[in-house]
Amino acid sequence: MKPFTHIFLCFSLFTVSFAQDSSRQSYLFSEVLEIPDLSFFNQVYTGLDILEQMDFKLIEGKSVAIFTNQTAVNRNGTHILDLLKKVPSVKVSALLAPENGIWGIDDKRAALIGREQIDPVHGAPIIDMFEKYLHPPHWVMDKTDLILVDYQDTGSRYSTYMTTLSKIFESASEWEIPVIILDRPNPIRGDIVDGPLPRAEYQTYESYHLFPIRHGLTLGEASILINEMGWVKDLKRVELTVVPMSNWKRNMWFNETELVWKNPTPFLIDEQSLLAYVGMDLFRGTNMNIGFGTNSPYMVVGSPWLGASYLVHLLNDQGLKGVEFKSVNYRPTGSIHHNRVPRYDGQSCSGIKIKITDRNTYSPIATSTTIMLLINQLHPREFQWEANDYIDKLFGSNLLRLLAAQKKPPDHLPAQWVHDVYKFNQFRQPYLIY
Repeated sequence: MKPFTHIFLCFSLFTVSFAQDSSRQSYLFSEVLEIPDLSFFNQVYTGLDILEQMDFKLIEGKSVAIFTNQTAVNRNGTHILDLLKKVPSVKVSALLAPENGIWGIDDKRAALIGREQIDPVHGAPIIDMFEKYLHPPHWVMDKTDLILVDYQDTGSRYSTYMTTLSKIFESASEWEIPVIILDRPNPIRGDIVDGPLPRAEYQTYESYHLFPIRHGLTLGEASILINEMGWVKDLKRVELTVVPMSNWKRNMWFNETELVWKNPTPFLIDEQSLLAYVGMDLFRGTNMNIGFGTNSPYMVVGSPWLGASYLVHLLNDQGLKGVEFKSVNYRPTGSIHHNRVPRYDGQSCSGIKIKITDRNTYSPIATSTTIMLLINQLHPREFQWEANDYIDKLFGSNLLRLLAAQKKPPDHLPAQWVHDVYKFNQFRQPYLIY
């Protein structure tokens, strides 16, 4: 390896924080790659950084299909595809694209792909794994020696990326193709678990595995858990190797890693919106606007009919920690950069803007469900759930909708998922690698 050149148990009713020792577990179907001790460097290194410093020897001479997107950059901000361009012994056979594509929908490089869906860097075909294909096609798997995975997850189970990865696991098992995961941080800390577990009848692409909404896992840890438990179709397992990070601690927020930030999705534009998203994405199951069409996605919730001033008054009486509220007027405006037309596009909306004042005490799910239940009580006729009870699929059960119908006080809800939080934390312990 060449030298590096870049030189509590806390409980509340809705959030639990846990610590984990640094000992590594052994697994039946998965392996965590042994890497040198780099604790003398005061920096976090991702799995990609580690692989780069290994001169990509782990994949040299291989034909590689890569499941990735715009977030797969090293500490210097160089994308994995640009790094591999300098490694002639590695053949990129195909790029497996998650929701929003390889480069995202706002990146200028997306325009270079063209109608043929060919990557301009390697000339590799780009396979849409979200809308076009459920599994990698056979003509990709036929010429692939291994599958390499590198992307920044959100830390929330709403993301479809992990579901798509599970489908890739199914195909990799069937074709007996090894999978290598390049690990990255959980950007909203790895020691906090929060929210309900999805019940089996409500599992969808956005609640695919039995994870709470805020699961506290890294990409590598989640992959090991899924692989060891056989949480893919027909209990299939893959030959899985995780290239771990170095110097990442579970209580780190993303900015504390000093890694390069790349928007994980088009509407997650900064770390505050990412944290708010953990709770505010539930509003996609309602007829409210949540800042889409503004420069504050997930930080605003509103509609043309909302009584915002009185809602702020009620929210201030709830004793929610780490957050402040103020009433705002805004007008969502659709953008040519986004394929999602915002709700109430072009209409004047009255809304609530949230300001996170202490990210360590702020509970995104409790805050958002409190706002939602109060709006439902204030506007029982105007407030509506999306068709087909979509809120149940996001939340993971019909509990939120039932408590809203019963006019239960908002502080009644978080206590309902405390048991889920503790059970999942106990369950996940053997799969934590940091």
